[in-house]
Amino acid sequence: MRIALEPADQPDVLALIEALDAYQMPLYPLESHHGIDIAALSAPNVIFAVARDAAGRAVACGAIVLEAGYGELKRMFTRPECRGQGLARALLQRLETEAASRGCRDFMLETGYLQHEAIALYERLGYCRRGPFGPYTEDPNSVFMHKRAPEATS
Repeated sequence: MRIALEPADQPDVLALIEALDAYQMPLYPLESHHGIDIAALSAPNVIFAVARDAAGRAVACGAIVLEAGYGELKRMFTRPECRGQGLARALLQRLETEAASRGCRDFMLETGYLQHEAIALYERLGYCRRGPFGPYTEDPNSVFMHKRAPEATS
């Protein structure tokens, strides 16, 4: 597998994001969906990464939106048939490393309470539950998490 920073507006990446939406849409009411669209994923303050298999097929993706004071994890998704291989962990670590190189020290995320595997992954990678941040408000369908980046060492 290869993970690289790439544009989000590629057909195979769009298919990943559509698969993520198709999975999540039936789980939560419309007002609890907080995904961002392709135009937003293409903004200059967004770091977008794609994992590709040996054939070059996009199999996982994720983004960090650099906000004032923090980076927000968005659009993390791994195709179901590719799960269990450490892709999400590697993808998230790549995103965090890139964001930290740009001065980001705090990472936040919002995910659905039914995303048990994702929540467990985030907890294993050092994320802790917290209250809403930024534009979010309390939502019984949402889990909010935070992680402080390790201090840079010289």
